[in-house]
Amino acid sequence: QVQLVESGGGLVQAGDSLRLSCAASGRTFRTYTMGWFRQAPGKEREFVARIRWMGGSTSYSDSVKGRFSISRDSAKNTVYLHMNSLKPEDTAVYYCAIDINRSGEDYWGQGTQVTVSS
Repeated sequence: QVQLVESGGGLVQAGDSLRLSCAASGRTFRTYTMGWFRQAPGKEREFVARIRWMGGSTSYSDSVKGRFSISRDSAKNTVYLHMNSLKPEDTAVYYCAIDINRSGEDYWGQGTQVTVSS
């Protein structure tokens, strides 16, 4: 079992920055990737960013590329999402996820709300 705890959400204005954190605990020694997804009201959950635990390669959705960056601290089993130039359309609940079995996301966090006002 793996537990994921997100933090760092909040209410900000357009153009502001915010950093989300996700701390993993439990059986994390086989971590393949960790990532962030988001779900806006009335919309489906969508991919935001992902980082491979070994090597640190990253991928992003087109909607956040150039504004968001994902990073990890292996010693703390923590992944971060650095969000810059936030827009109202970035408003959503942001979820952290971990892939242990190399078959997609196995565990999810509880989500943290990010609200961007115009």
